[in-house]
Amino acid sequence: MKRIGMLTSGGDCQALNAAMRGVVKCLSCSGEAVEIYGFLEGYKGLIYGDFRMLTGADFSGILTKGGTILGSSRTPFKLMREPDENGLDKVEAMKQNYYKLKLDCLVILGGNGTHKTANMLREEGLNVVTLPKTIDNDLWGTDMTFGFQSAVNIATDCIDCIHTTAASHGRIFIVEVMGHKVGWLTLNAGMAGGADIILIPEIPYDIDKIVKAINSRAERGSKFTIMAVAEGAISKEDAKLSKKEYKEKMKNYQYPSVSYEIADKIQKKTGLDVRVTVPGHTQRGGSPCPYDRVFATRLGAEAGKMILNGEYGFMVGYKNREIVKVPLEEVAGKLKMVSPDATIVQEAKLTGISFGD
Repeated sequence: MKRIGMLTSGGDCQALNAAMRGVVKCLSCSGEAVEIYGFLEGYKGLIYGDFRMLTGADFSGILTKGGTILGSSRTPFKLMREPDENGLDKVEAMKQNYYKLKLDCLVILGGNGTHKTANMLREEGLNVVTLPKTIDNDLWGTDMTFGFQSAVNIATDCIDCIHTTAASHGRIFIVEVMGHKVGWLTLNAGMAGGADIILIPEIPYDIDKIVKAINSRAERGSKFTIMAVAEGAISKEDAKLSKKEYKEKMKNYQYPSVSYEIADKIQKKTGLDVRVTVPGHTQRGGSPCPYDRVFATRLGAEAGKMILNGEYGFMVGYKNREIVKVPLEEVAGKLKMVSPDATIVQEAKLTGISFGD
């Protein structure tokens, strides 16, 4: 009998349930007896032994369900080695709960921070298989993460809706898209939604270049401009600051987010009407799109296959349109950034999109 622990950690996203379902479907269809222990609220459940036995009924009808049936939470990797408020050794507690339940392996679904902890558990001797979840698509070692395409669809729908009101009133509209450190989501949604200006963290912007792009559109007869701005977009001036200097500056930051700062500066420089729309957490909510349902199911099935074969210490990734096994030590602590020289960026520029650089 295989005894499998399963948890979802970090921010939720679409297709987490679909991925878990894929794992369980593969294991149950193999004919081997399986027990599934679902740890609740991410790593917290593993630390404090908060779990419940899951049956086939728990995984029925969840292919299209957003969020996660196990619940999730953020447990920062940098705090994992620090005792909790009662002096509990978190890492040792996770190991003890793993051995107490006589688990054959842990299936962990999560993003960058989750994978750091998953790799640490591997180093501590636990059998681990991970699945790449994040709407940011910024996990190293995989071309795609599940949740990303669903988030792109939602952000694109938002930009589509903004087009009609922007055109009707001749305004500049900024749509702030999720992504603190990486701009894949903003880049893809911006291109899909026909944004005129796209600002991402990897390409620091010059406000004067943005104003120039807006004025150029006006000279060509366009009465409105759509901007897709990542929440982590940064100006060229701020990008030159050290982390300490930037942190100090942000203590006195007067805007709700960078989009409002950009809107204020554009308004002052042009006198034009600027509006900001923030779709926020809607981008990682709701049902997974068909692509993510299929993709997450494929990843889950491959994870199940790896468990049956006793192949541990890997993330199930996606490279060159094929499912691959990526060693956890290669994934942990790395971000997949958008290169300013990436072909997708160059192609966007060929179509007239400005990146404010």
